[in-house]
Amino acid sequence: MTQLDFSGQEIVQRLRPGMSLLAAAAAFRADLERKRRPRNTIESYLFDLTVLAHLIPEKAINQISADDIMRFLGEANTVSTRKRRLTSVRRFFRYLVDDAMVLSIDPTEDFYPNRVELKVPEPLSPAEQDVFLAAAADDEAWSHTAILMMMDAGLSRGELLKLERGNVDRYDPHAVIIHIVSDDPRKANQNRDLRASERLAEAYGAFLAKRDPQERLFPVGFQAINGMVDRVRRAADFGRSVTPRTLRDTFAVNRAIAGASEDELIQELGLADDVRNRQSIRRFMSFAPQASEPAARS
Repeated sequence: MTQLDFSGQEIVQRLRPGMSLLAAAAAFRADLERKRRPRNTIESYLFDLTVLAHLIPEKAINQISADDIMRFLGEANTVSTRKRRLTSVRRFFRYLVDDAMVLSIDPTEDFYPNRVELKVPEPLSPAEQDVFLAAAADDEAWSHTAILMMMDAGLSRGELLKLERGNVDRYDPHAVIIHIVSDDPRKANQNRDLRASERLAEAYGAFLAKRDPQERLFPVGFQAINGMVDRVRRAADFGRSVTPRTLRDTFAVNRAIAGASEDELIQELGLADDVRNRQSIRRFMSFAPQASEPAARS
């Protein structure tokens, strides 16, 4: 492969979201040289960006997706090459997001240098769920509703924090619909409508009566969510860890036990339909009764 020319200091002043990868890489190189980074490091980064540019020649930097990065890493012949490629593209996109501030999304953020084994979920049992919810009801006014939105509707912390009053449709007291909407077109898989459970609909009504929020339902941060869940855990006198992830996993396992398919769980959790997420979903499916039953004879 012939390495392309990334020279040209003037490009640095003209970075924009619709720029080609090659032009942005030239700006990246100039920035590294100004910072006196080792030449072999610069050449390594730019070689890998050349490979990526040949793989997706038609895409501007703001069109490069996580799927493109997955393909780029997947074509590496060895673990060491994959790790080096990820280092190169991650440093490049952090430059575009943090330093140049021409992008707001880093498509490499969900990738890891080495394969991370998926942990077996540890969902709350039905009895534990009841105890946990009773403790949540005695906590702050927002706690019960927020916990149910994670445990009964499968919302992530990020989705919970972005939720506004207008995203929750109460056209019927017993048919509350939660509309999850992403403003990033590359994350359209996260857009979904979730029907609230009856106990969530009831808790949400009580929450509105106490707080009556007009915009964001929960105007707090990630750490406040973590702290609230841990506070409720202590009040419930649980002897094990419970996190927002535990609550979302509990939702997924409950749905799998109720008969939801892989496709349904992918959609309900707002996940991209890729190999890694399919593997993750199968962890929840393993809790379903039919997963342990022997296959029927033909």
